[in-house]
Parts: sequence; C-alpha cells; structure tokens
Amino acid sequence: MIALLFAHAHIFWLTLGGLLLAAEMLGASGYLLWSGVAAVVTGLLVWVVPLGWEWQGVCFAVLTLVAAFLWWRWLATRRQQEPGEVLNQRGHQLVGRHLRLETALVNGRGHIRVADSSWPVMADSDLPAGSEVVVVAVEGITLKVEPR
Repeated sequence: MIALLFAHAHIFWLTLGGLLLAAEMLGASGYLLWSGVAAVVTGLLVWVVPLGWEWQGVCFAVLTLVAAFLWWRWLATRRQQEPGEVLNQRGHQLVGRHLRLETALVNGRGHIRVADSSWPVMADSDLPAGSEVVVVAVEGITLKVEPR
C-alpha cells in the first residue's frame, strides 16, 4: 500500500485536497480552503513533474503560506475600501441618497417618506412638494437635506 502511494503521489495530494475542500464546505470559515487548494496544486505539479516526498511537502507548505498570505492581503485592501460602519444607524445609511419631497417644507421643516417610514426633514430654505433633494447629514433623527 505504501509502495503504491509513493508510486502515485499525485493521487494522495489530489485526494487530500478534495478532502480538505469538502471539510471546508462543512463550515471551517476559510481555514481549510487554502490548504485544500495548495494540496490540489501540489498534486497537479507532482503529476506533471515527479518530485521526491521531501519536495512535495515543501511545495505544499510554501503554496499554503503563499495562498494564505495573498488572501490576507486581499482582505486587508477590501476592508479599507468599504464605507464606514453604519449597520445599526439607519439614518446614516440614508446620507447621500436622492429623494423626492411629497409635501412642501414650511420654515425649512417637514417630513419625507423613505420606503415604509416617515422621517423629519430640515433644510436651509422652504422647498415645494415634488422637489428632488439629497440627504447630506443626520442630526438626531432629523435628516438634513439640500435641493438637488
């Protein structure tokens, strides 16, 4: 059995990669993904270029580290590009959104409908109904808007 494994090492690496990727699908949160990919690549490399078991292990380890490092770098740049955290601040999620006034603003104050809710609105001047506005800030629960 061991002789067969040494004769067909690529089958071992491809099987190991498949098992690691299958285990990743069970919910390992990404820990096994890159090791599984490295095992598959090592298996394909060993299939094309016969390597000793020492070099196979080194290749697998290096590919795992490189893949994990590249994934970490990609995640680091992706996190920097995401907007600020406003998950539980619904008013702040509306900043920059373009809306249409259903009723006129009197003395710079009124209400606006956003989806299924009504928000208090304030502006620097009175605006007629039907005006296009953009939300520029949130003060408490009041949306500060400007004409578009």
